[in-house]
Amino acid sequence: MLEQMLKQRLAERPTQEQREIRMYGCTVAQMRDAVEESLTYRFSGPAMYVISMLSDAQEMTAYDTGGHIDLMVIEDQRQLLNRAKWILSTYCMKEERV
Repeated sequence: MLEQMLKQRLAERPTQEQREIRMYGCTVAQMRDAVEESLTYRFSGPAMYVISMLSDAQEMTAYDTGGHIDLMVIEDQRQLLNRAKWILSTYCMKEERV
């Protein structure tokens, strides 16, 4: 019985791709492609790309939702901030370690 329960739990576990999509709104591979193809990244670097993302997240807080909380906007902000943190840790921190 325990073995059957463990098998069921393993089958229900989200895949790495599902976790990435839940966390970032896309996969890490898709995010990497989007960043590296961006003109902002190419001409101004990863830090400026993140600054732009943070400005977008800040602007999202100014949306007029008619006095109610829009959970979709909150989720979009959360994922946008996670993407910004990923870019910082992947591209900016990497430069510091070298």
